[in-house]
Amino acid sequence: MPRQPDPNLENRILNAAQALWRRAGEKSLTMRAVARAAGTNTPAVYRRFKNRRDLLRGLLLRTVARLRRQFEACENAEAMAEAYIEDALQRPHEYDLFYTYGHELLPRKGSERARPIRESRPNFAFVELQLAKQLGASPEDHTRLALALWALLHGTAGLMLRQTVPQEHQTELRAACRTAVRSLIEGAARFSEKSNRKRSTKS
Repeated sequence: MPRQPDPNLENRILNAAQALWRRAGEKSLTMRAVARAAGTNTPAVYRRFKNRRDLLRGLLLRTVARLRRQFEACENAEAMAEAYIEDALQRPHEYDLFYTYGHELLPRKGSERARPIRESRPNFAFVELQLAKQLGASPEDHTRLALALWALLHGTAGLMLRQTVPQEHQTELRAACRTAVRSLIEGAARFSEKSNRKRSTKS
């Protein structure tokens, strides 16, 4: 009787790759090591992931999907900002993986036309959508604000993870980040209201 394919093997391979990355970083992530850690053989890994780059993409997409679920559970952009920082602090290895290899999720150079960031980074589009719900206008009108928030959050997470800021100031740093997020969003709301009033006056 022929052997039945293991429906959980792909997940097991990704779990093994994630564990190896956490333990020893990039140097540990070989197809052979992943196969051994997953309790399978190298050909089985290659049947599901054509190469190491494809395996990395699988790990990156896991991170994107996890963060998306967290964003979807948030009621506003401020809560999404908190979720982003918390996820980075709770999963520093995955965060490092994403910002080391996040470019692997972008189209290969020359393979496609240049795409807006909301198409190549689905979670970015979700942030734009949430901002549009809070502030009005269309998601595309909030690209600059979403980029500013991302830069602020990534900078804060990086400072905390690398302990660039002394431990006794980390709580203060996080509070400052919350204040900055709130200020950016409130500033955008005031600008939107002012623009709407001007349009109403002209009409």
